Formats: sequence, structure tokens, C-alpha cells
Amino acid sequence: MTEPALIPVFDGHNDVLLRLLKSHAASAETAFIEGTATGHLDLPRARKGGFVGGMFAIFPPPVQGSGSPIDRMKGGSYTVPLPAELGLADAQASTIAMASILLRLERAGGLSVCRSVAEIRAAIARDSLATVFHIEGCEAIDTDFRMLDLLYAAGLRSLGIVWSRPNAFGHGVPFTFPSTPDTGPGLTDAGRELVRVCNERRILIDLSHLNEKGFWDVAELSTAPLVATHSNAHSVCPHARNLTDRQLDAIRESRGMVGLNFATAFLRPDGSMNADTDLEVMIRHLDALIERLGEDGVGMGSDYDGATVPAAIKDVAGLPRLFEALRAHGYDDALLRKLGTENWFGVLERSWGG
Repeated sequence: MTEPALIPVFDGHNDVLLRLLKSHAASAETAFIEGTATGHLDLPRARKGGFVGGMFAIFPPPVQGSGSPIDRMKGGSYTVPLPAELGLADAQASTIAMASILLRLERAGGLSVCRSVAEIRAAIARDSLATVFHIEGCEAIDTDFRMLDLLYAAGLRSLGIVWSRPNAFGHGVPFTFPSTPDTGPGLTDAGRELVRVCNERRILIDLSHLNEKGFWDVAELSTAPLVATHSNAHSVCPHARNLTDRQLDAIRESRGMVGLNFATAFLRPDGSMNADTDLEVMIRHLDALIERLGEDGVGMGSDYDGATVPAAIKDVAGLPRLFEALRAHGYDDALLRKLGTENWFGVLERSWGG
């Protein structure tokens, strides 16, 4: 019997650049292009899994190691302390280092940095990973937006206003379970101006990690589709990081979308970051998201190299196992193609203007 063809996947979020910075600073290009035995994402495993590209995030880590939130989300109930706010100089230093890795990977032939959907399609057609330069948390961006000018020139086309800690532009959700995302104040005046600037330059605004008041501030101010690159359904897992039905309805009304986050703490009803997680709970989230957003409003937002994912998937090479489970659940190939690539291409065209 012939095996089903791989479903191509364009993914909403990964943290491979931070992993390469921490583990392979001197040989990032070799580690990514030739592959490693660690982490979730590199070029050989991407080929095996049908991964054709996605949003490659730059997340400025804390200066002093304070442990990973991943290790402290163990179910029951918890609030994981967040690292202290990060200074501009420190954030800019790590952001520049990761941007350099991204650009060096492009020069080495490991991927293509894309600034339009036409460039994404062209990269995939020539069998190059189609990468979107994304910022997760705007600590490196000054409130005069000089750094934004430079990052935009380097290819930045998508940003998340916050990672969960607060910054000059707004407030994120803490890693709290159980909790709604209504956890604090919304955007600052600088954050509201950032939304305007992003709309003007057609930079996608990512709502993942933003608290509920900040979400509604963006919904009120932005002229672009509302997008959460790596978030799940609060109705299935009541974590602060997940989106309520009301938020999902607003995303649908804007013709936006949500990328399914593979992080098990945001999938499991018990909020535990535990690799022993059945794929069935991922399907429950996809069913819930499709019910609220429609078939055109949902994609993948794995959080590879930034979280614990179900052991059944393990890494990017395991993507076909998720799609096999979705086929068995009754999703046809037309819907799988939408979830894999087509919905992301559509929302990026609506956000970027082609």
C-alpha cells in the first residue's frame, strides 16, 4: 500500500536560533545544515518531516540564568516566577547575535529569509526552507523605533510585542495554571504607537504571550488580521497562555488565525509540561479552534526548541505522525493542506499585502 504523501508544513513559531546561540555559537551553520542529535529542528529533520519553513523567532533570554519555566510547569496549580525585565543593551546584544546566525544560515544555503508570500512560495519551489524573521518580545526595540528600522531592513516582518515578562510596550501573561489571560494592564502608550508603526510597515503583530487587555488593545487599534502564532484553546486547557472563546471569535472576525502550540503544558487539561502526552489532546484543540475560527483560521505553531512536545512527535521529523492521526480522526487532505501551509500563506498575504 502506498504511503500518503507528506503534508508540507509552514510553522508559526520555533526557537531554534536561541538553541543554536546557546549550544553551537561557533558552528551554528554546520549544526543546523548537517543536523544534530539534540533539539527539535534542523535541516535534515525538516526535510524528513515535510517542514518547508516558518517563523524563526528571536527571543532575548535573561542575562542571568534563572531556570526554564518549562521545568516548573508540573500540573495541579502553579505560577512560575518570570525573569526580571531585560535592559535594552542586553536585549539588543542577543538579538543581533541571533539575527547574525539567521543571516549566516542564509548565506550558507541553509534557508531563505523571505519578505513576502511570493518569496516564500519561490523558496519552497527551489527546495529552500522559507523563513520569516520574527521577534518574540520587543525588549531590543527602543521606543524611538531606530532598532526596528534596522531589523526591518534585515528582513523582520513579524513580531510579538511581549514574551510573558513586561517590557516598554506591554504586559504578557504569566505562566499560571489554572488562569484566564486577564492578568494585568494592557499596552503602554509606546505599545500603542508600536501597533501603528507595524500596521504602517505591514509587520505582522503576534498576540501570543500578550495578556487579555493587551489583546483587546491591539484588536481595537490594528487594521491588520489578528494572529496568535503559537497559542491554544482555553476551553480545552485553562492556562493563562491560551485564548478564550471571545478572543478566538475576534480573531475570526478579523480574518486572522491561530497556530497550534505543541507545548504540552498548553495542551493538557492538567497544565503539565510532560512529554507523555497523547496526540488526541492536540486533536481536541484543533477541533475546538476550527469550531471557533473556521477551517481557514488554523495552522501549526509548534514552539519547537522552546518547549516540551509530545513524545509521539518528538521533533520536526515527527510531523507526519500528527497528520496521520488527523487523517484517522477524519480530516481530509484538503483540510490538512490548509492546516499545513495554505492558511498561513493566506493570512500573511492579508497582513503584508501580497
